[in-house]
Amino acid sequence: MEKTLSIIIPAYNEEKTIEKLLKIVKSVSLGKYIKKEIIVIDDGSKDNTVDVIKKVQRLMKEVKLFEHIKNAGKGFAIRTGIKHATGDIIIIQDADLEYDPYEYPQLIKPILKGETKIVYGSRYLNNSQKTEFKNFMKKHNSGYTLAYLGGRFLTLLTNILYNAKITDEPTCYKVFDAKVLKSINLKCKRFEFCPEVTAKVLKKGYIIKEVPISYKPRTFEEGKKINWKDGVHAIWTLIKYRFYD
Repeated sequence: MEKTLSIIIPAYNEEKTIEKLLKIVKSVSLGKYIKKEIIVIDDGSKDNTVDVIKKVQRLMKEVKLFEHIKNAGKGFAIRTGIKHATGDIIIIQDADLEYDPYEYPQLIKPILKGETKIVYGSRYLNNSQKTEFKNFMKKHNSGYTLAYLGGRFLTLLTNILYNAKITDEPTCYKVFDAKVLKSINLKCKRFEFCPEVTAKVLKKGYIIKEVPISYKPRTFEEGKKINWKDGVHAIWTLIKYRFYD
């Protein structure tokens, strides 16, 4: 039976990477019976991101573009994408080149095989990726070390609060059976999508299966946007949804 993978791509000021990313996404082979639906949400970009996407659309008919007039945040953009997704499986894809779309097949495989309803791509399940993290942090300032440690803390907090056993809570690569994701009442606006959706699926009793992925972090100069305030908000989100909905 043919299935469709909906790829949700929130984008804000990503004119330098979005065209290359979309071409990579299109080129990924998912097998004979898996189609792709590519949903890009421009979140009020102030650069030429929209123009670049529209240029790509002329060659890639499977790309759907939805525009926010004003910047509303990554979480709100993802919610827009979820609303418009028509596929059987949904994956979240950042608009930069930190994550590799060629890993889609291994990410969707456990759902296709009926092993689980939710898959997270973990950056901490292979030793070579851990080495890359260490080398990156050695080359750059302490802000990246803080971000790394913050991500590890969020994962630990998730496991404690929700009795989970995951290794990478803040990973971008989150894959869902579409019916499951659409059943979650999300309220996120900024980067708290990750802790909110994680908290709510775990409270519903779903098991998150992880598969190893690669990761190439970019610098703040290259466009990385998350900061320590988002980390604090993520901590509060995990605690809040442990006790409230």
